Amino acid sequence: MNWDLVEGKWKQMKGQIREKWGNLTDDDLEMIAGKRDQLIGRLQVRYGIAKEEAAKQVDEFADSLRPKEKELKRAAHQS
Repeated sequence: MNWDLVEGKWKQMKGQIREKWGNLTDDDLEMIAGKRDQLIGRLQVRYGIAKEEAAKQVDEFADSLRPKEKELKRAAHQS
């Protein structure tokens, strides 16, 4: 997935990010501000995981949003 989409909709996605990674604080989310590298870094700190694992989780999360994105586009075209 294009990370620009996540970054552009960061405020709307913060809830989903918090559901996925509950150890992230509101301050973390504000600091991350949609930046992929910042999210990876905070996941490393909060969960004690390697950079590669954090990047994998972030990419899997972004990829999981793809079907929702397609559904939204389809619904918009039908109206």
